[in-house]
Amino acid sequence: MLEIFTSPELLIAFFTLTALELVLGIDNIIFISILVDKLPPERRPFARRLGLFLAMFMRLGLLAALSFLAGMTAPLFTLPVLEQPISGRDLILILGGLFLVWKSVGEVHQLMEGEEGEASSAVKATFAAVITQIILIDLVFSLDSIITAIGMVNNLPVMMAAVIASVGLMMFFAGPIGDFVSRHPTVKMLALSFLMVVGVVLIVDGFGHHVPKGYIYFAMAFSVTVEMLNIRMRKKARPVALHEPYVRESAPAEGR
Repeated sequence: MLEIFTSPELLIAFFTLTALELVLGIDNIIFISILVDKLPPERRPFARRLGLFLAMFMRLGLLAALSFLAGMTAPLFTLPVLEQPISGRDLILILGGLFLVWKSVGEVHQLMEGEEGEASSAVKATFAAVITQIILIDLVFSLDSIITAIGMVNNLPVMMAAVIASVGLMMFFAGPIGDFVSRHPTVKMLALSFLMVVGVVLIVDGFGHHVPKGYIYFAMAFSVTVEMLNIRMRKKARPVALHEPYVRESAPAEGR
């Protein structure tokens, strides 16, 4: 493991892969933040850390079983209509994408219901249920992330070190991101919309049509930037809105 810091090539590979794993983990952080938001505030930090720990151990486990992971790309069966071979990896991506779309649509529906939707989701959510859902989606995101890592670096210690470092950084940023998403309903709706898109992309990828995630992350970054500007504009407009009734009431008096 120490040879990473003595070899410039391995060091560059480590930092590049850590950055890539961090970017690929953004959707995982968002999904975990939305799920733990259903729990009582005092239990959210522990659930968030536990979810990310599970993601880290799942990725390390997949890295340790590289031969098994390579076997998952072998076709299991062929769809007769599309004439498309489906491997174990494809099957996990399709099922994970369907789960992500189903969960995102359900969350959007609850947000649209307002207080009644929030009350019903709070009743249904238990710590065990939230952690189970995190484990399911961690498997999908971990598989996608590890396959990308294997394609970039053919060195197991470097890949494991990058996974540990990226999850450590995710834990540092997950709290502020989760609190921010929880405080701003419009940002939460935006995050759910992108999770829906990621789910569709996973399904399409499972059927053999790869969509570069760079397009999705660029659209996500652009939309988040616009939403940040909207939030800032609403904060500045709030004092004006407070004085509006006074202005309207005093206007006729000036005319007199």
